[in-house]
Amino acid sequence: MRFGKFLHAFALVLCVSGLAAAVSEPAAVTITIRDKSSRNLMPARVHLKDSSGKAHQPKQLPFWRDHFVCTGEVKLELAPGNYTLEVERGPEFSAHRSEFGVTAGVETNLTVTLNRIANLAAESWWSGELHVHRPIADAELLMRAEDLHVAQFITWWNKQNLWSNGPPTNPLRQFDGNRFAHVLAGEDEREGGALLYFNLKQPLAITGATRHFPSSLVYAEQARKASAWIDIEKPFWWDFPLWLASGLCDSVGIANNHMHRAGMYNGEAWGRARDTNAFPTLRGNGFWSQEIYYHALNCGLRISPSAGSASGVLPNPVGYNRVYVQAGPELTYDKWWEGLRAGRSFVSNGPLLRCRANGKFPGEVFRLADGRPLEIEPAVMLDSRDPVPTVEIVRDGQVVRSVPVAADGKRASLGKLTFTESGWFLIRAISSDTNTFRFASTAPFYVEAGASKPRISKTSARFFLDWVKEGMGRIQLPEGENRTAVLKYHRAAESFWREKLAAANAP
Repeated sequence: MRFGKFLHAFALVLCVSGLAAAVSEPAAVTITIRDKSSRNLMPARVHLKDSSGKAHQPKQLPFWRDHFVCTGEVKLELAPGNYTLEVERGPEFSAHRSEFGVTAGVETNLTVTLNRIANLAAESWWSGELHVHRPIADAELLMRAEDLHVAQFITWWNKQNLWSNGPPTNPLRQFDGNRFAHVLAGEDEREGGALLYFNLKQPLAITGATRHFPSSLVYAEQARKASAWIDIEKPFWWDFPLWLASGLCDSVGIANNHMHRAGMYNGEAWGRARDTNAFPTLRGNGFWSQEIYYHALNCGLRISPSAGSASGVLPNPVGYNRVYVQAGPELTYDKWWEGLRAGRSFVSNGPLLRCRANGKFPGEVFRLADGRPLEIEPAVMLDSRDPVPTVEIVRDGQVVRSVPVAADGKRASLGKLTFTESGWFLIRAISSDTNTFRFASTAPFYVEAGASKPRISKTSARFFLDWVKEGMGRIQLPEGENRTAVLKYHRAAESFWREKLAAANAP
């Protein structure tokens, strides 16, 4: 009798165990992503999380932090439970968000359609991203999933060098006709900050560098001789005034990797810290980046704004921070860089802000003639998934006009600007999202008054001179040749900014 009870209990345990196994058994889930207009499958980025917020990582698909990318259809095995699904494809498409449940033994099929809200390539604006740390084997799918046309993949960085056995024969990879991935980009990131190097034929020999020696400008000089494009990765790095003074750098990342899709890096890392009273809240770092850039423009310097996300190091997707370049209807790699150098561009991590002034693109130099006032009328076209309450005109470093966006979210009447002397202006739009700094900014438009000198602000020249002096005190090298060699660049920058201060012709 006791043995019979034992068999009954054992059978009951087996039954319960079987039911538990059945309940927890993964179920098949297929996610299909289509273009709403064409109904074609469309590569996209997928954020799939369970009820605890844990991101699902499919096998054999490019994954980073909280998302993966796919060609437009993905078949998964998911444990029973509730899930959230977010699907995006860069800022030119609508975003999808939904919730669904998975039941053991029940197949689930989900179809997501994304609608194109703007087609910037059709307007000859072509997207690019200058700071990618993802595997180059995934480059093509990553770019297709974000509708990105130009990307720089960092494959040598401080002590790391993917090409230690020799550089690739063809580092520029072209696909889909007008998409370009360059797989020989590099980064020198040390105490003074980070410089990014593009379009070299081989890496710079930076692996022997220490935190403070040699100066970052030693490698920048080598790169310039090799005709590289040199990007200042962020403007608040300690060596920023040195880089500006050297004249070696081509662009600066004002849409940088401290700005994340779901938040902000609320600090300046190794860089010059902001005054949190003047630049409070999470978004303070974004305003600080722009403030520094405006000081550079106020010193008569012309340097194009750029963008980078550091996907593969920081939480961003590829192309979250991007720069759009006006490069004509037929894109080539060289035309894209020509447009960026000319400043025919805008940076963005969300709003799509196309602007002309008197029919001209950003980067235009307007000239005053015969001392007569010059009227300039900017016109904007705006598309954004996030609400953008106003569009602002920044002139000579100050917001001079803030105009509400029309009810359709696409237009703002900016009025006219009148210039009687040299200066600059740009247009920016900042979303109402307070969790991050989601914005767009055009490159500057410039105004020159005849043969007179460019506008140089005393305040801005002093800003950088003080910065250089403070930076000298941070050099942690003993007295000797190495310290002297590093300080040589600081001394040169100090002289440069003193000359700017002496030549100042504006407050």
